[in-house]
Amino acid sequence: MSSIWNIISSNYVTAGGTVPSNSKYVAVDADKYEGSWNGQYANGQKFEVAISNVNGFRARVKYTSGTTVKYQDVLIRDDAFRIGDSKFLLMGNDKAMVATVATNPVTGVSTLEKAQATRD
Repeated sequence: MSSIWNIISSNYVTAGGTVPSNSKYVAVDADKYEGSWNGQYANGQKFEVAISNVNGFRARVKYTSGTTVKYQDVLIRDDAFRIGDSKFLLMGNDKAMVATVATNPVTGVSTLEKAQATRD
């Protein structure tokens, strides 16, 4: 019986940090999001987030970092959206925070890389 509680406890620690938003999707100001956002993680890896076609709370996004390229239609809520393993959070005038979970293919260890992005 104790092993069941250990499993539940460890899963709670893993998933417990994810707090769902209770706010509704509302139209955003396209001028605050559209454009090319660039930055560099602490490990030296550069990235670019290209946001286009912002309409209401929807947008089309391209994320590029090294050899990784992801295209996705996203929904913007609470000044943020997710694209693949990355999260984009608008911080203010031409500034944003990008957080990406990177998994080492050799060791399988996942790390969270965060960096500030600025719009060109």
